[in-house]
Amino acid sequence: MQLRPTMQILSVERIDAIIAEAFRILEQIGVEVELPEAVELLSGAGARISDAGDRAFIPEELCRRCLDTVPGEFRLYGRSGDDGLTIGGDATHFDPGSAALTLYDHAAGKIRAATTRDVVEFAVLTEGIGSYDCQSTGLIPSDVPEDLADRFRLLIALVYGEKPVITGTFTRKGYRTMHEMLCAVRGGSEALRARPLAVFDCCPTSPLTWSELTCDALVSCARTGVPAETVSMPLTGASAPVTLAGAIVQHAAESLSGLVIHQLAGPGSPFVYGGAPSCFDMRKATTPMGSVETMMIDASYAQVGKRLGLPTHAYMGLSDAKLPDFQAGAETAFGVAMAALAGVNVVSGPGMLNFVGTQSLEKLLLDGEVCAMAKRLLRGVTFRGETEALEVLAGHALDKSFLTAGHTRKYFREEAWMPGPAIDRGSQGAWESAGMPDATTRAHEAVRDALETPEVTPPDAALIDELEAIILADARTMGADSLPDWRVLLP
Repeated sequence: MQLRPTMQILSVERIDAIIAEAFRILEQIGVEVELPEAVELLSGAGARISDAGDRAFIPEELCRRCLDTVPGEFRLYGRSGDDGLTIGGDATHFDPGSAALTLYDHAAGKIRAATTRDVVEFAVLTEGIGSYDCQSTGLIPSDVPEDLADRFRLLIALVYGEKPVITGTFTRKGYRTMHEMLCAVRGGSEALRARPLAVFDCCPTSPLTWSELTCDALVSCARTGVPAETVSMPLTGASAPVTLAGAIVQHAAESLSGLVIHQLAGPGSPFVYGGAPSCFDMRKATTPMGSVETMMIDASYAQVGKRLGLPTHAYMGLSDAKLPDFQAGAETAFGVAMAALAGVNVVSGPGMLNFVGTQSLEKLLLDGEVCAMAKRLLRGVTFRGETEALEVLAGHALDKSFLTAGHTRKYFREEAWMPGPAIDRGSQGAWESAGMPDATTRAHEAVRDALETPEVTPPDAALIDELEAIILADARTMGADSLPDWRVLLP
């Protein structure tokens, strides 16, 4: 047997105190709720509503009642509906971060607006990197109407990828269309409920506010059985207390308020306790996702979520650097390792730069290697018998070579993770002969190779046409009669 490596930041006693304080905040301070339907749900379940009708004071008893109905884990399935991922326990799954407006263009050496072609390449590359367990709608194309971008990027993820999708909506109408698309892929609403294909991010506004849009997304997910993922984003000293502990408590209160609304709308619907907080940088007035303090908040609230018996999510494995350089690698690797050791179930962030504003295809590929390393770490050290070296040494100690041993041939690939071409493990001479490329250059070459001969397994043509028709119906209401060439890499 083997031990899964773990990391704990908070004691159980401290976690329980955080949860208790979050309950007091919800009961005494309450949350602002902009969706009348959600206010009615809360009022009917025993929450006190302010005279203005837009603030709910949620008693601990109601929180605990809703915690009793939410599943401790669920299965998430890809396009085929086979196998599936367990979201819960200590299982750790990685997906690229979402939703960037810009792309770092390595060839041009600049950051620019993302296009449909970029979104397609992003989906194809994500699908081909084995350490990513899910697609994500990680880039927002600039060449479609702004209000159409949420469902258009989902179209691309569903057609070019077979993995489940981490996504979200920008408009209330967007969810309805996106749900229709998911139902088309799965074969109906009940089939989708039974085998969820996507998780929707639902983001409260710190401090303690649920907007009409995000609250509607929570309710819609709950009623259709599509997993919802709250993404609370307290900023220390800006939209939350300046201390890490204070931000963790506020995160708990915001997330629990979302859970209550969600479970009142659809008891038993899948729910993920997630977030994207930041330790606000007072010098630069920025929100560094790559700071160690931000990662400490993430790992801590993941412990809180686990204590509550909930699946967890975090934005980790990303960087605030503007290009894939040393800073990007250091911040990403540190975050991926911490997320894995903390047992975060859904880790979003790989590929991202520039305070979640920019994606990089080269970084996406490099980060896939980091995620693969983390998965190897989580497998731990395997012990296979009563002795591990005695017999091997008895057979080979005298000739001082184990290269040709049967034991070596049997276990080499199980023991060692083998990276792709972007990671340099060759000799100095081989590196010099290749022109002394750095990691980003090697990654750029690997990306180009992957996209020159893309491995794409699209759904059948009838489904592709159906999905496009769903999108076009919305596009025409926005004055667009056609879409950019999103079929560009289809076989």
